[in-house]
Amino acid sequence: MNFLTIGHRGVMGVEPENTLRSFVAAQEAGLDVIELDLHLSKDGALVVMHDTDLDRTTDGTGPIADRTVAELRSLDAGRGERIPVFEEVLDAVHAPLQAEIKDVQAARTLAEVMNRRNLAGRVEVSSFHDDAIAEIARLVPGVRTALVASFPHSRMCSSGGTPISPDVVERAVGAGASTVCLNIRRLTLEIVEQARKADLRIIGWVVNTQDHLRLVRALGLDGATTDYPEIKRTGRFTA
Repeated sequence: MNFLTIGHRGVMGVEPENTLRSFVAAQEAGLDVIELDLHLSKDGALVVMHDTDLDRTTDGTGPIADRTVAELRSLDAGRGERIPVFEEVLDAVHAPLQAEIKDVQAARTLAEVMNRRNLAGRVEVSSFHDDAIAEIARLVPGVRTALVASFPHSRMCSSGGTPISPDVVERAVGAGASTVCLNIRRLTLEIVEQARKADLRIIGWVVNTQDHLRLVRALGLDGATTDYPEIKRTGRFTA
């Protein structure tokens, strides 16, 4: 299997995250997959943003869920970009996508789009939430899913951080996921070995330094999610 390079919210290290500008730049850089995040607007549209609130990445304030899609699209998401809806991204780039959903309702809305446009082969659906993954798998035949994990409750590691709990593998298998997307800063060899035994693909995130890339390679992971395009162009980071 080829090593996958996944553009985090496009190439958010150099372009405004989760915008068409960022996604096009990721595709032009040759990244294998483009990762994005989906929320539902007040009127039920799938809008592409990471945070629950607008404050960090736009000139608006307050929850996404309190605004209609028309209101959301009036905001500046960076460098004059607008908040895209999911189907705009589908039309703007042809690269495979990894779409992260936050809850079961988003899974149901995404399923409608995926079934209508026959996207099971192009869009992998990821989530921190087992029930959202299970729901999309129930509604979209053949969809590939990924469980994302970062800071579950577990023992403290020597560096002072919290390692990923071994039950992430059990959770992924239980939800029918074929991939686990794991925080590289909390990943352990134990988790990698358990995931391999369960025949799960393993993606590390977010890989933005040479040290992180070396770790990903040493652990034999299947891919890396990154904010920067250099990983694809040169196999190393310039920063």
